[in-house]
Amino acid sequence: MSSSSSPRAVRLRPLALPVEHGGWSFLGAPVLLGLWVAPSVAGFWLSLAALAAFLTRQPLKVAWADHQRGKRFPRTQWAERFVLLYGGTALVAFGAAWVTAAHAFWPPLLLAAPLAAVQLRYDLHKQSRALLAELAGVTAISALVAALALAGGWAMVPALILWLLIALQASAAILYVTTRLRLARGERVRPRRAYLAHLVALGLVIGLAWAGLAPWLTVAAFLVLAARAWLGLQPRSLTTPTPLVGVQELSVSLLTVASIALG
Repeated sequence: MSSSSSPRAVRLRPLALPVEHGGWSFLGAPVLLGLWVAPSVAGFWLSLAALAAFLTRQPLKVAWADHQRGKRFPRTQWAERFVLLYGGTALVAFGAAWVTAAHAFWPPLLLAAPLAAVQLRYDLHKQSRALLAELAGVTAISALVAALALAGGWAMVPALILWLLIALQASAAILYVTTRLRLARGERVRPRRAYLAHLVALGLVIGLAWAGLAPWLTVAAFLVLAARAWLGLQPRSLTTPTPLVGVQELSVSLLTVASIALG
């Protein structure tokens, strides 16, 4: 592997922190909900492990890309250091969660592992924006809420319901934001898929509430999500600045979390 040098100082922020700001919301929702409804010492350590694993993704992509090119830049060594730092923190924190847990929390994580592997494969092939990669990624990370609930003493079925609710909200958000960005760029794309995702999510949540497996307050939150999708994809709404759209998505994510926890 050849070595390349650059007179410019290495910018550490793009190596140490994710480029996509939306990822913070997809991580924060299951962590916030899990610690809200089932706080535990093991849950704290598991959340720290998840954060460290989440942070590992960006430097790993950079280091892997440089390795594939057969070159070493000044940034390569820093990326590798961050991978070791974050990866080591994730292992230590996960070990602490394992030792302090009074209940087994690993089944949802095992179920989510293939989905995380799909996202990682796309990441390493520079296809992070592929729809399948994003859907697999948010579904995998949403499993964290089920693990936190189990660590806090919840039964398996209610914990999996929490995973389903967070995954539905996150997946619908991915389809909505992707469609909105493409429409704002002037691409010819039909919003039908985003609408359908929200209707399916709403229907499933109504069914869960009817069966007594989810709070009716959550149905109200998913109604708000569907209304947001309908209004947000109208032509007059596409001029909204992207940062403001990000704030709106963070708000609806918090609304979903609060509706589940309070309901």
